[in-house]
Amino acid sequence: MADAALRLTTLAEELLGAPLPVRIRAWDGSESGPPDAPALIIRNRRALRRLLWKPGELGLARAWVAGEIDVEGDLYETLGLLAGLIWERGADTKDEVHPVLDPRMRAVARGFVQIAGPWPPPAPPAEEIRRRHGALHTKRRDRAAISHHYDVGNDFYELVLGPSMVYSCAYWGDGDSYGDDGFTLEDAQRDKLDLICRKLALKEGDRLLDVGCGWGSMAIHAAREYGARVTGVTLSREQAAYARKRVAEEGLTDRIELRVQDYRDVRDGPYDAISSIGMAEHVGSVKYREYADDLYALLKPGGRLLNHQIARRPEKDESAYRIDEFIDAYVFPDGELAPLGRTVGTLEEAGFEVRDVEAIREHYALTLRRWVANLEDHWAEAVRATSAGRARVWRLYMAASAVSFERNKIGVNQILAVRTPESGASGMPARARVWSG
Repeated sequence: MADAALRLTTLAEELLGAPLPVRIRAWDGSESGPPDAPALIIRNRRALRRLLWKPGELGLARAWVAGEIDVEGDLYETLGLLAGLIWERGADTKDEVHPVLDPRMRAVARGFVQIAGPWPPPAPPAEEIRRRHGALHTKRRDRAAISHHYDVGNDFYELVLGPSMVYSCAYWGDGDSYGDDGFTLEDAQRDKLDLICRKLALKEGDRLLDVGCGWGSMAIHAAREYGARVTGVTLSREQAAYARKRVAEEGLTDRIELRVQDYRDVRDGPYDAISSIGMAEHVGSVKYREYADDLYALLKPGGRLLNHQIARRPEKDESAYRIDEFIDAYVFPDGELAPLGRTVGTLEEAGFEVRDVEAIREHYALTLRRWVANLEDHWAEAVRATSAGRARVWRLYMAASAVSFERNKIGVNQILAVRTPESGASGMPARARVWSG
């Protein structure tokens, strides 16, 4: 008799201490759970073995990437329903009895073992980064981490990001105009780049350092629209090759130099302005002060820094913060998020005067939903460009991130800071939100 779904639902509800808000459809054709809810499809018992071996997020991620579990219905709704039970309940369960000491939990574990089938668990999917050794955020380890994330094929990123090739939060306008029909992702990304150029007060001939220059979109916009002379640095060889081709096609090779170089090795300052857009998340807490010091040293007195960076909510106990297992293994190896206050404090400690912070959290949720739509609309092409597993990584990562931004679990901020000279003349307008040149 096909009853795997009912058995799994019963065990999951016992484990979670709450009703399961989604349906379960198991490999034997059985179903259990609310009939109108999205369905969590478990295609193979291997998924259970992964969860038993790596309980929690990493086990789920491995099963998802391998195609052993899937969702039928709205992915965002499903993630929202499961978030409160799986991801967001961790802080409330730290003081509970350890599962090994709890007879009820041991019984649940035995039930899962009986359903899961023969041991051992399958090997992790090929898309998972191999175990890394040594100190965090050495130059060599950072190069490997960046390569894992970015050197997966420019064709894939073209499908996901669209023509703008901007891999950071777009800028969708004000209030009710978020996501208006007719206003495209490309429009919003152009407006984001232009906003940054105006915040930096770029003008003809200014030297701009673009740290983590990606596929060259910021460099091209600053040079073409504002006449800046741009140096862009990235650790991704594939990004650099793509960006150089774009620069040549735009006829801007005399204004833009793109290097495969660690920002810590840039020594040709001073610059009039620095942009760091979606790069600082890779720096890590152990190196963030060094990052702030280096950028400060590369700016001329009166020069401006625009630091566009994702932030997490503060922990009650900051020592308890852990890097997200799924993102660390499959998306951004060694990436770390810091609370906004810590980032601002570190920039100030390095000598910067922080003049403005603009929170654009809702804009990133909209951006991510557009990227997910691009991926889903070009699914077969995306799989051919990379792999089915990597396409599944990106669909889950981007959709889950959109939910996190919408729920204020993470945010994104543009921090404008100045290397204010001893005279105190910052060069900023009296009203900070009037972005004039």
